[in-house]
Amino acid sequence: MNVLPEVGQVRSMVVCAEVTRTQIVQYAGASGDFSPLHTDEPAARAAGNASIMAHGMMTMALSSQIVTSWFGADSLRTFGVRFTAPVWPGDRLTTTATIAAVDTHGSCVRVRITLKTTNDDGLPVLHGDAVVTVDSNSKLK
Repeated sequence: MNVLPEVGQVRSMVVCAEVTRTQIVQYAGASGDFSPLHTDEPAARAAGNASIMAHGMMTMALSSQIVTSWFGADSLRTFGVRFTAPVWPGDRLTTTATIAAVDTHGSCVRVRITLKTTNDDGLPVLHGDAVVTVDSNSKLK
């Protein structure tokens, strides 16, 4: 018997045990965003930052892992976020996903999920919403 998610159901996941400078520079290469705030330590410090910072979209990609590990990448329909604080090298990121709504239409189930990603200090660095659709007969993880 398949169990559909229920409103209020929560899952948490460490999506990055430690953000590294190497990851940030690799993401710059993959995205083409070589802003000095992400890649140049002296420039980042001159701008008033303690260090280089991770790209917001890198944080978004890391945070998406909780949704795709739960429902599968093919089920994701929309994903939007708001970045609320910088992510620095050394940060450990944990994402919490909460089922906000479940709507069933025949065998199609639409699930809205709220997301919050925090660093080790508990500071929220990202808030978001995702929508997935699954078949009511599919097996969820």
